[in-house]
Amino acid sequence: MYKRIVVKIGTSSLTRAAGPNLKLMDKLAQILTDLRGAGHELVLVSSGAIAIGCRKLRLDARPTEVRFQQAVAAVGQCEMMHLYDKMFGEYFQNVGQVLLTEEDVADELRAANLAATMSALMELGVIPIVNENDSVSHAEIQAEHTRVFGDNDTLSAIVAQLFEADLLVILSDIDGLYDKNPHDHADATLIPLVRAVTPALREAAGGKSVWGTGGMQTKLDAAERCLQNRIDMYILNSANLEQLYPAAAGEPLCGTLFSAQ
Repeated sequence: MYKRIVVKIGTSSLTRAAGPNLKLMDKLAQILTDLRGAGHELVLVSSGAIAIGCRKLRLDARPTEVRFQQAVAAVGQCEMMHLYDKMFGEYFQNVGQVLLTEEDVADELRAANLAATMSALMELGVIPIVNENDSVSHAEIQAEHTRVFGDNDTLSAIVAQLFEADLLVILSDIDGLYDKNPHDHADATLIPLVRAVTPALREAAGGKSVWGTGGMQTKLDAAERCLQNRIDMYILNSANLEQLYPAAAGEPLCGTLFSAQ
């Protein structure tokens, strides 16, 4: 059984054309609360602020100017945390927001303070909900210029490292890592177990946009960081959140496990 678990959920899972995926958010709150009750220590890394902000402001498209993207993110963060607080509250579970910039994790002292804050939150019975602070950081909005992280896949692996987690679960809109892009190849085969991130795996991962918000390449970056720090990582489909139960228990399931053990 894994004791300390970081769960990351992506924008493509959290949002629909009309707005936030309320059914999925509620189910996620229920399951994470249940897992905490079973003795697991949990951190949730959640994307979706800009997409939810666009829906809230009734924008037809994501703004192209960075300052407007950051403004939209500020509105989206508020709305997203309101929803999480409401849904976790239905199960009598407190949550707390932790917003990061790349400077927070690059600086040793600030990173230590961050880890201490998350530990304190969990001692108080709170599930931390983490996201990059898009309102002040360009890293995720302009990912090509970032030095540390520019997507929440990488962010979740860094959080897992700081948190000294046993397992990172990345919930995506795909079942896991395939030997070729399943959107283009009907004969693509799911890879259930990976021991090392190799150039061949990266070549198989292909592009990024069709694989989800961050793309499979960023998930492999996260997996590589996890393996280097002796942290296991799962890629699972968010369409079946019940898989979090066997994942937390260390049982075999459908998905891709990057095993450091």
